[in-house]
Amino acid sequence: MSTAPMVVQDDSAVRKKLDDIRPDSWWHLPATTSVMGLVALVLFGLRGIPGVESTYVLARESDLNPLGIVPERIAVPAMGGAIALSVVALLASVGLWMLHARSARPRGAARLALIGVFAVAWILAFMTWVISQRALDVTTLLQGTIVLAVPLAFGALSGVLSERSGVINIAIEGQLLFGAFGATLIGSMTGSVWIGLVAAPVMALVMGAMLALFAVGYHVQQIIVGVVLNVFAIGITSFFFGTVMRDNPAMFNAPMRLPTLRVPVLADIPVIGRVLFEQNILVYLMWIVVAGLTIALFRTRWGLRVRAVGEHPKAADTVGIAVNLTRWKNVLLGSAVAGLGGATLTIGTGVAFGEEMSAGKGYIALAAMILGRYHPVGALLAALTFAFADSLQLRLGTMSAAEGGVSIPGDFLLMLPYIVALFAVAGVVGRVRVPAANGTPYIKQ
Repeated sequence: MSTAPMVVQDDSAVRKKLDDIRPDSWWHLPATTSVMGLVALVLFGLRGIPGVESTYVLARESDLNPLGIVPERIAVPAMGGAIALSVVALLASVGLWMLHARSARPRGAARLALIGVFAVAWILAFMTWVISQRALDVTTLLQGTIVLAVPLAFGALSGVLSERSGVINIAIEGQLLFGAFGATLIGSMTGSVWIGLVAAPVMALVMGAMLALFAVGYHVQQIIVGVVLNVFAIGITSFFFGTVMRDNPAMFNAPMRLPTLRVPVLADIPVIGRVLFEQNILVYLMWIVVAGLTIALFRTRWGLRVRAVGEHPKAADTVGIAVNLTRWKNVLLGSAVAGLGGATLTIGTGVAFGEEMSAGKGYIALAAMILGRYHPVGALLAALTFAFADSLQLRLGTMSAAEGGVSIPGDFLLMLPYIVALFAVAGVVGRVRVPAANGTPYIKQ
């Protein structure tokens, strides 16, 4: 069939015709969810422990809980609950098959709702199975999720800022590491955790400046530059850790922690109170930066120019936008944002700096950016997803040695966040539209 465009010879209206062609990979998502649902039904449900309960702790006596609206504990049959939740997940998979059968390219709220129902049901089935004969404090689990999401979210936002302007940012790992290093080093030398907080984004700017210099200034292949900068960050921080920090930790590597800022009344709400309203300033900054960046990128002239540079730099140049200068600014701003995420690894959690303490979080943040489709809100939701997997493996790790119940090998639990990242990017995202000029250097004619 010919695909040549039709040339209109008169003034008749032209209607755009869309070919609703089913892609070859249309069955990947429903097939994946179906297999996972069957695994949940067999492993978590039918092979569960009969006659025992799984307990979820929701509220505490000190919470603001009039008339006990939120129950302190919910106990469900471990085997029966896992079977019921697995069936719900399978029904969501059937819905996805039907949705894809009706439309070649299903989009919209229905698809997202079915994916959400499947994900929640599958995760709850897994949790109900694994905490058989035990109790899981939901508030503690969610608190850990928020704390672990902060470096991932700031790292993902760094990637959004850079890649929306057309610069691939593989160096998020190094930016997080430099931020953690700067926060501890400067904070210890000055004796002020607040100065350390300011130093974190400033130190991360060093990584951003080198990335912009080579990628934008000298047009070096951007993925290679990012990988090299990550190796450089590991090397330089390990050198100073071994020669300076280790010899005099009280002066150069003292554990410091940002104070917890508690919002009265709101922090006493069951389940979500301590999760949202009893955190340090970095958590509150995360919400502010996500909201501010969303508005700035999609509701301001600055955001329009940034997106224009990332999509069609030549057209942006013809209307007077300084393409390379815009990319420089965005890379530097993104690096500073990643530096705040690095500060969470040290002064945000009250631990001293350690070698390679970023531990691959920059790459998980990169996956969160892709899963979030280069949107600040999407990046935050993806970061929360990966952080939940990490927090869950930490909670389950403390349970594995308890008597009774289900025991999962510790090595598998350590792999859990990365397995979730792999499945999310490969199975859920599908094809993501990357900014058209992403990774392409612009040379002004």
